[in-house]
Order: sequence, then C-alpha cells, then structure tokens
Amino acid sequence: MDGSGGGKRRAELKADLASVEGSRRWLRVLGVIVVLVVGIGGLLAYRKAHAPPPPAKYLLVELSKGTITETVQSTGQVKPVTEVQVGAQVSGRVTEVRVDFNDKVQEGDVLAIIDPSIVSAQIDSGNAQMAAANASVTRAQAQLASAKLKLDRAKKAAEDRLASQADVEAAQGAYDVAAAEVNAAKADIGQIGAQLKQTKTNLGYTKITSPINGVVITRSIDPGQTVAASFQAPVLFVLAQDLGKMRVFADIDEADVGRLRAEMSADIAVDAFPGTSFSGHVVQVRLSPTTTQGVVTYSAVIDVDNPDMKLMPGMTATVTVHTAEVKDVTRIPNAALRFKPSPPTDDAGKPIPQDPLPKLEAGKGRIYVITDDTQGSEKIEPRVVDIGISDGTYTELKTDLEGAKIVRDETDAVAAGKKKKGFF
Repeated sequence: MDGSGGGKRRAELKADLASVEGSRRWLRVLGVIVVLVVGIGGLLAYRKAHAPPPPAKYLLVELSKGTITETVQSTGQVKPVTEVQVGAQVSGRVTEVRVDFNDKVQEGDVLAIIDPSIVSAQIDSGNAQMAAANASVTRAQAQLASAKLKLDRAKKAAEDRLASQADVEAAQGAYDVAAAEVNAAKADIGQIGAQLKQTKTNLGYTKITSPINGVVITRSIDPGQTVAASFQAPVLFVLAQDLGKMRVFADIDEADVGRLRAEMSADIAVDAFPGTSFSGHVVQVRLSPTTTQGVVTYSAVIDVDNPDMKLMPGMTATVTVHTAEVKDVTRIPNAALRFKPSPPTDDAGKPIPQDPLPKLEAGKGRIYVITDDTQGSEKIEPRVVDIGISDGTYTELKTDLEGAKIVRDETDAVAAGKKKKGFF
C-alpha cells in the first residue's frame, strides 16, 4: 500500500514538472515574438524617420543671359555672279577650237573658228552682183539721157508745128520709163549692198570670240563638228566672269520668306569643305514663286566671297540667313515654352476634362511656374509672358521672372505613376 502510494506521488510530481516546463517554453517563445515585434517596429519607425523625401514632380530650368540669333536655313545651288552662254550665229563646220575647260580668256579672244569658205564665196558672189548692178545703172542712165534728147527734139518740133502732140507724149513716156529704170537699177544696188554687208558680217561671225573676261566652265564643241544655227544659236561655251565672287540661289519656304530682307548676312556651307563657313549677304528676294508638289518656295539670291576659289559652280550649299539678333538679353529654354502638364486623373486613372487655355497673341508665350514647392506635392500654374526672337534652342524673355521656379518637364517618377494607373 505504501509502495503504490509512492508511485502515484511520483507520477503526479512528474506531471507537475512537465507542466511547469511547458509553461516556461511558451514564455520563451512569447519573449522571442515580443522582441521581434519590437525590433521590426523600431526598424520601421527608424526608416520612416530617416526616409528620403518623395521625388520631385517637375524638372526646372534656369534663366541665363546671352545672345540670341534668329536664322532661316535653306539649301541652294552655287553659281557664278555673271554667267554668259556663247553660241554660233552662222552654220558650218568647226575647223578650230582654241580654248578648253578652265581656260582664262579675255574679251575679244577667239574661242573657235567656223569654216569661212562658204561665206567667202557668198561675198565673191555679192561683189559680182554689185558690179553687174552698177553696170545696169550706167546703162539705164545712158538710156535716160537718150530719152531726154528725143523729148527735147519732139517738143521743139511741136513748137515749129513739125510734130504732133502725140509725138511729144510718146517721147515723154519713153523718158519716164528710162528714169524709172535708173531708179530701179539704183534700188538693186542698195539691195545687193545690204546683202553683201550682211555676208561680210557673217564672215566675222565665223570667228567666235569671248564677250567678257572670264573662265571657260563649259565647252560643248570639238573640231570637225558641224554647227547648225538656222533656228536658234547653239550654245558652244559657257563663261564665268569672276569666280572670286559667287552667287547662291536658295529656295526659301513661304513660311520664312517674310523674315528675309536685302543686305542680311548669311553663312554658306558646302559638303566639300565640312567645318568651313563662307560669308555672304542677301542681295534679292525674288517675288516669283515656285511650286513643287504643293510646296511654295521663293528664290533668295545670296552673294558670297570666294577668294580661295573653293566654291565651284553647281555645288549644293546650305544657307543660314541671320534674320535678327539681340545681345545680352534674358534667355529661356524653348522646352519651358513647349511644356504642357499632363491632365489630372480620377481614382480610376481616367483624365479629368479641363477648360482649354486662351489662345496666345503674337509675341506672347505660356510657361508654368511652381506655386507650392513641397517636394513630391508641388503645385504649378500657367503664366503668360512676353517673348522675342528665338534661335531654336533659346527664346528672348521680356518679362521679369527673377526668383520664379519655371517648369521644363515632368520627372520620370510622375510619368511612371501615370503609366501605372493606365493613363499612357
């Protein structure tokens, strides 16, 4: 009985010890959980206290001082200032060509010779016809003198009543015919003389001479070729007067032509000399339009100095005309004038309709300035400013905006947020 009671007590003692051990284990687990919760809470509190501010919503621009040059750019073709086409005024076979490409010539120099033998034969024929015409005049004058004598005798005989009035009238008629034949013979001399003069002039045209001092830039004839000048004078040579001064004919778009004026400076660039700029000036803006595939352009004539003879006829040139320039002015980047904020969205990410802004007048621009600079929650509002000329990168700003924070664009963070909402 004592043995069974002791065993029971030991069993109860073991149960009590197990219960106490289980309670201690749960206390240790609870302690670990409490420590973890406190650690995580502290970490979150620390991160929140030391977290960086939210990213800015907008990128800003800085105003600067400087020079702004407004330009108009186009392309054109380089040509000599004076270009003369030399042709032939008589037909025939070319017997001699005395110049070649790039040769310098003086006014009056013989460029080519056309066979003069046919024209010389025509001159000989004209001289013979002239001699025959002179003989005809002499004969007609002799006949006139004879008719004059017969008329005088008829009149005398009529006075003495030895001849009738009919005889006098017949003599008068013969005299008038003889006088007319004299006039006709003299007229033939004039006609033959004119033809002979023209033929002698044509003989001079068999020598093709230079009308100017210049350079041969085109030669389209060789010895032995036949020139036919029956309907129009064929072009045999093209001469440039002075390659030290060239001319560019630039096609200016109708949207830009209103800004061009004579005497404006221009820079000319050609592909043959990259990095080299040639100085020139506008001498004329032609009123005649050219329409190509619906695009209307006007031709601007720009004279350019060519002292080193680098520019050659026919080169394609890029022309930059300086239409206006201001110095030491406040400049604003064009990106700020082009900026338009994305429309606000509702909770579903759909854009909220906004009233359209008023249309800008000439000489006005619209920018956006920050009114609340709390980072990540900035607020902006539009502002209309006075602007001047632009060079494509900067625009002259005439309104005083000192101290204002001007927006250039939205940051990537704003764009990413709108994309996440499905706005883009």
